[in-house]
Amino acid sequence: MKSRVLLFLACLLAGGNLFADDTQNGIFDPDFHTLEIRVEGYDMQPPVVTLGSNDRIVISFDELTDERSYLRYSLVHCDAMWRPSGLVESEFLEGFNQGEVEEYEYSDATTVNYIHYRIVIPNEQMRFTVSGNYLLRVYRENDPDRTLLQARFSVNENVVKIAGEATSRTDVDYNGSHQQLNFAVDVDREPIHNIYTDLKVVITQNGRDDNRQVLTAPQRVSGTSAYYEHLRSLIYPAGNEYRRFETVSVNYPGMNVAEIVYADPYYHMRLYDDVPRADSRFVYDMTQHGRFKIREYNSDYSDVAADYVVVHFKLDAPLMAGYDIFIDGDLTNRRFNPESRMHYDYTDNSYKASMLLKQGAYNYQYLAVPSGTMRGVSGVVEGDFYPTVNEYLIQVYYREPGGRYDRLLGTTVLFSGK
Repeated sequence: MKSRVLLFLACLLAGGNLFADDTQNGIFDPDFHTLEIRVEGYDMQPPVVTLGSNDRIVISFDELTDERSYLRYSLVHCDAMWRPSGLVESEFLEGFNQGEVEEYEYSDATTVNYIHYRIVIPNEQMRFTVSGNYLLRVYRENDPDRTLLQARFSVNENVVKIAGEATSRTDVDYNGSHQQLNFAVDVDREPIHNIYTDLKVVITQNGRDDNRQVLTAPQRVSGTSAYYEHLRSLIYPAGNEYRRFETVSVNYPGMNVAEIVYADPYYHMRLYDDVPRADSRFVYDMTQHGRFKIREYNSDYSDVAADYVVVHFKLDAPLMAGYDIFIDGDLTNRRFNPESRMHYDYTDNSYKASMLLKQGAYNYQYLAVPSGTMRGVSGVVEGDFYPTVNEYLIQVYYREPGGRYDRLLGTTVLFSGK
């Protein structure tokens, strides 16, 4: 027991203020890149698996180096708001809460050398015993107090039914610039102490954390169903379809790539200049809601064949006083930080940013964040258009009377415009 307490305290102290404020997906060492969190076999769905099923979470990433590092990982159980629940490892895991990153491969014939690592859980050494939110932390074997990267995923019990819709017929406009969620949660398979007060529902739009909504009470209850309808907090700005680019070849420009130049040690790919779309006509485009797919066009195994290239973004727009402009999508781990922030170039009146990215097909958008806040606004640059296809993840949590953690009873995904 003493060793478990010491391990938990070490986790609390690791990575600076990791568990005080920061439990988002993120990379904290400049040598590490391309964090992917997927359900095995389903690359384009939220990272949620079902407790007791054969589902597995695959977490992969690269280290830009010539030699393999000895890495380890551990898990922390979190509540519905992604704060550590306080459970010790024996309360949420079967096995040991420390695993070695054993799956790794060297990059193959790339200009930038890297090691590709892969973690698959649950595995023989580590299995979940309770539902809820989990944070996986990766660190060096000889430096366990320093977090290199962290990844979120959820484990779902799938014991409630969630049904609803995302519609453009909202309580603030009709086929305008918003979308509204209406849904019901049927708990007939799970006895709930008080449906009015004991359920907590969390909704995210396209994987964004900055505009997450949390509901602690339904609008009404009928029988075993809780109804969430006509709630102002469920009206979302509709946004716009994500922008796309492809860097799948260093020999010819892919989608939205204007120029390729090699300047030792990297290939540089300049995207076509972007412009604000708020005043433009809406154009439908089938996107992946901010996700990316690693791909090198001439290889059957892009995980180690894809190279790293510097991608240059430019948003041709006047200075937007009172806002910081950030690039949003899985390529930035959905973080508003110096790496995703665009800098204004007064010489040609545009916002610019450059990123070292692995070859692939990417989604992205520009979010305007009012100064002093951490919530992005889509309408300033991208516009808000009711036909936009958005992905809404609904997660229903329940803390039993006297319970010490939030069970994840069920999840579903609703799409607008479909």
